[in-house]
Amino acid sequence: MASVTAASARQGFTPEEEKILSKVLWRIVPFLLLCYIIAYLDRVNVGIASLTMNGDLGISPSAFGWSAGLFFFGYFLAEVPSNLALQAIGARKWIARILITWGLIAAATAFVVGPASFGVMRFLLGLGEAGFTPGVFLYFTYWFPARIRGTATAAFLLGIPIANIIGAPISSSLLTLDGLGGLHGWQWLLILEGLPATLLGVVCFFTLTDKPEQAKWLSPDERRWLAEVLAAEREAIATKHPSRLRDAFINWRVLVCAAVNFCAIIGSVGLGLWMPQIIKGFGFGVVTVGFIAAIPYICGAITMMLWARLSDKGGERSWFVASGLLVGAASLLVCGYATSSALISIVALCGAVIGIMCYQSTFWPIPSSFLTGSAAAGGLAIIVSIGNLGGFVGPYLIGVIKQSTDSFSWALISVAAFLALAAVLIRLLGASLQRQAGTADGRAGPIAPLSKGI
Repeated sequence: MASVTAASARQGFTPEEEKILSKVLWRIVPFLLLCYIIAYLDRVNVGIASLTMNGDLGISPSAFGWSAGLFFFGYFLAEVPSNLALQAIGARKWIARILITWGLIAAATAFVVGPASFGVMRFLLGLGEAGFTPGVFLYFTYWFPARIRGTATAAFLLGIPIANIIGAPISSSLLTLDGLGGLHGWQWLLILEGLPATLLGVVCFFTLTDKPEQAKWLSPDERRWLAEVLAAEREAIATKHPSRLRDAFINWRVLVCAAVNFCAIIGSVGLGLWMPQIIKGFGFGVVTVGFIAAIPYICGAITMMLWARLSDKGGERSWFVASGLLVGAASLLVCGYATSSALISIVALCGAVIGIMCYQSTFWPIPSSFLTGSAAAGGLAIIVSIGNLGGFVGPYLIGVIKQSTDSFSWALISVAAFLALAAVLIRLLGASLQRQAGTADGRAGPIAPLSKGI
């Protein structure tokens, strides 16, 4: 197995091996995609809820940005411990626990009574959901060879645009339930969109398989081949990069990836939470806002999958990541300068979401190309946890600037600067990885031959 070179791995998989990988993809990713749709919906539905909730509870723009962003502070604190627990306990049990916890907290947020209690519940929601996203990225390293991990990751991250495509219209429609059962519409929104996560947590316990060796839905030869491919990749990475937990905390590449993710999430979450109010500023009604807000994410969903496939087949991956970030930055600049035109602004918002989605679908295979073992569990959690602090900074930054200038223009221009900085940082990292011999770009690894019996 170890004698198979990286060069031979670059020749790709045989048709029989492709069928195995396709079977794994369809078995694992659709369920996790559904979970991520619910996760992201519960994370950003307060953007729609804020259209009426802020007035009912007396929450100012800056207070909303601060309180909504506390989700990511809770996420930051619990991220690394959660990922280490997943590695120790197993993905099936731990992801089920995460789903059940965040579903109950998301639904309970419907009963907040002001800015303080809203902030507390957002913080608790972050604690409850912490570890899900990096846990899935770690879980993918147990199942998907590096050559297809980009496609698997992009398919999983389709949950972001799908949540916004279906979430914005559904959430805005739920606001019309105002007064039913003595509850506000935004309360029904939070309850009805929170409980499905708890139900999925129960299903998760009976659905996921921790590792290929335990997969009864694969034949013995299929299990052997996949396990050997992944073991060979881990061995190849370990020969070039340290794999202990403490190494993740002192690896400068991990810190650069965290900084890139931080800047990108400022744009992703900041734009996601405030987009409904940006669109509403052009005079659209609440339900119409929900449908218009779905348009950029429809564009992003289509583009991110195409971009991920090009990234898996194309050249050095960091170019694809940087290009997406620059498209997002340029689009936000246009949106910032065209606040008087609804059409131009909506087209620019589509470009911004496309750029950010392309970033997300191509970025995550990069850290997994130089992290393995406990370093992967800790490193991926560090990148997500530090990056998610951008989810606190983004909404708060936009809220403060909006409140002080009474316009979204400078807020969007500021967010564009963070995306441009992320593009520069990822290219510096990409250049470093290119200089390193072997499979540092995460595109290839040692592949064991598949037995002829399959």
